[in-house]
Amino acid sequence: MSEQHPPTGDTSGRPARAHGSTPGPTGRTRLDSYVDRYAARTQGMTASEIRALFSVASRPEVVSLAGGMPNISGLPLDVVADSLDELVRSRGTVAMQYGPGQGDPHLRGQICEVMRLEGIEAHPDDVVVTVGSQQAVDLVTRIFCDPGDVVICEAPSYVGALGVFKAYQCDVVHVEMDSDGLVPSALRDAIAHVQAAGRRIKFVYTIPNYHNPAGVTLSAARRPEILEICREADVLVLEDNPYGLLGFDEEPHRALRADEADGVIYLGSFSKTFAPGFRVGWALAPHAVREKLVLAQESATLCPPAFSQLAVSAYLDNHDWLGQVKEFREMYRERRDAMIDALDDMMPAAARWNVPTGGFYVWLTLPPGLDAKAMLPRAVTNRVAFVPGTAFFADGFGSQSMRLSYCYPTPERIREGVRRLVGVIEEEIELRHTFGTGLAATPVPALRRNDGYDAPGSDLT
Repeated sequence: MSEQHPPTGDTSGRPARAHGSTPGPTGRTRLDSYVDRYAARTQGMTASEIRALFSVASRPEVVSLAGGMPNISGLPLDVVADSLDELVRSRGTVAMQYGPGQGDPHLRGQICEVMRLEGIEAHPDDVVVTVGSQQAVDLVTRIFCDPGDVVICEAPSYVGALGVFKAYQCDVVHVEMDSDGLVPSALRDAIAHVQAAGRRIKFVYTIPNYHNPAGVTLSAARRPEILEICREADVLVLEDNPYGLLGFDEEPHRALRADEADGVIYLGSFSKTFAPGFRVGWALAPHAVREKLVLAQESATLCPPAFSQLAVSAYLDNHDWLGQVKEFREMYRERRDAMIDALDDMMPAAARWNVPTGGFYVWLTLPPGLDAKAMLPRAVTNRVAFVPGTAFFADGFGSQSMRLSYCYPTPERIREGVRRLVGVIEEEIELRHTFGTGLAATPVPALRRNDGYDAPGSDLT
């Protein structure tokens, strides 16, 4: 008689279970059989509300005012193709090989020339090339933050950064903004409150130019005050500046890093001024911090992709990239104008929004009593998508607001998207009137585009 064996991988003689269906302590089936094995920090890893929208918003019948995708159709793709062809033919063995963990030296020198447009004088040795500026946020957080450390962010703030801070178990403290950007008195009070509680603030994370998602810019008068507040409190500044060259009617603003070399880590990216598919960004940091960033980069990726770096470098060397940025600025200004005109023409009087002077985004605050996140399913049904304001807060606020992106759709599609969105808002208002929610009794302020930015303070729920 032949010897019988239990199923492979099980010596108990019990029937093998299907993967992913392990019973829990109560006997109920678990969908994830590894749930007890994950590190505690994975509890902070949640799906971005923007990423969750992609599968819907990418459908051709939906006008997406949600994603912040650059409109790279304006790129001279024939020139880019020729440049890549030449790169492979002349330097293919270098471009497709491992490279330095800090990034290509020639590209780092070119990055210093780009930053000089914003008043930054830097040495290539202090630049670390990263896989987009998103990785730079991750690396900086990794080397500075322990669980429970505090990161101060504007209210609202970039959803990708908030996801990083949450994944590293940081506590985010939001600080008020207005039409001139981060409010200095609010920042001073927040720092004092956190430090009085005996807690450690690792850095202030800020997007000073054409903010994502708020669309506002930190005024020139406030910049030295913000730096002085952080200097006095011995708090580092993490300056994230992917949109700095995309102002519509003005020269690039002077970077915070231009006036504070030791207290500011500066992050930049080619995703908005060239193409996001190459995933090339950078961090400019004080020398000691740079060393730690290189070590973190090497442990994460060994080295940033050489092909992407050399492709971007060849583009900067062989093409009028500043002229191309000017064309992008004109294109985005036309789209901004289309969105603002459509909002002016169609949006209910109680809605409020800012008029950005650069970048990709408008921050819209709905009439009182409306909830942007609750409206989203109806909006998608009506073939328009946006990002609810709650995505940009770590504390659940922002439900009355939404981010509208004008960077990708054509002006005609933008206007149609706003028309569909207004239909959803008006339907929601009508429902609330009909079912007696009290919206009709709420005073309607006569705030329109020129009345300024509606600051999403702590009372905005």
